[in-house]
Amino acid sequence: MKRFDRYIQMVTLRAFLLVAMGLTALFSLLEFVDQLPLVGHGRYRLADAVAYAALLSPARFLQVTPIAMLLACLLGLGGLAKHSELTALQGIGLSETRIIAAVLRLVAPIVVALFLLAQFVVPPTRQMAQERHDNALASVAGERGQSFWAHGDDQFLSVRRFPVETQAEDVDIYRFAPDGGMTEYLHAAGARIGADDVWMLRDVTRKTIAASQFRTDHLDSLAWPAFLSSRQIRFLSLPPESAPPIALYRYIQDLKRHHLPATRYEQELWERISIPFAMIALIACAAPFVFGPPRAQNVGYRMAIGVAIATIFSLGQEITSRLGLLFDLNPALTALTPSLLLMMSAAYLLITTRD
Repeated sequence: MKRFDRYIQMVTLRAFLLVAMGLTALFSLLEFVDQLPLVGHGRYRLADAVAYAALLSPARFLQVTPIAMLLACLLGLGGLAKHSELTALQGIGLSETRIIAAVLRLVAPIVVALFLLAQFVVPPTRQMAQERHDNALASVAGERGQSFWAHGDDQFLSVRRFPVETQAEDVDIYRFAPDGGMTEYLHAAGARIGADDVWMLRDVTRKTIAASQFRTDHLDSLAWPAFLSSRQIRFLSLPPESAPPIALYRYIQDLKRHHLPATRYEQELWERISIPFAMIALIACAAPFVFGPPRAQNVGYRMAIGVAIATIFSLGQEITSRLGLLFDLNPALTALTPSLLLMMSAAYLLITTRD
């Protein structure tokens, strides 16, 4: 029986990889087409558009895996049903439950592979894509990069621009006492970020607050021991979806320790946690159509059903995510709700089709 389980898993896995790579290629092509209007601006060339789409492909692969698993079940298991192989397997003692359970056991290794991809591949490739994109489109040095705010050690840091990774421009630093009162404000025209994470600020205006009085000093340079490492700076200058899962979790905990809002980052983390639940729900949703009546074994019919379910599920995820951010709802609830609703719908369909 284990041999038949492995056969079912290999058929489904091959279909999964084929569909996932196909969807990744499709969305990468759409991204490339979206970049074409920018070709010719600054130093942005056709090769840069190709590289940008290619570097984002690991992130695309991560996004399409739940939908790819649904289509893989409809194609792989549906192909077995079309050639009466599922009927033969059931005839030798494999129940519908065992066949679906064999497919569900694929979720664990796939999730491990996706975690490694999200942790070690997606962040550097997305960062490289963004840096190449911004560098090529920048008409003058200093226009590249995204500004951000960061907090730590009772200090707030604001950086307007990063011309290069080791330089910052238009830097503001706010220092606060433990009781919440501001004690010092620093503004620097620029900063050089050293290897030891000490920032050498230049053209500095320092305002010190003591006993409700301001004292202003102007300094040519000032060393500032940053509470951020160079790695954290790269993390903060990119959107949350580019962050490695472990770094994202640690950053959320740091925000909570300082009583700062972390809803956007929590939403992103829970969306990643929801991926295995989404895969399980979509596998369960494929079961009624795989084990349904013979007319449901038509490839075109199954693909149409798969695309419809995928579209509805994706829209549901997007809507609940937006509503969660808008109304500050529990991120776990908004991320898992579409998968749970789909599981219940799949259970209902499976029961009705078997009656």
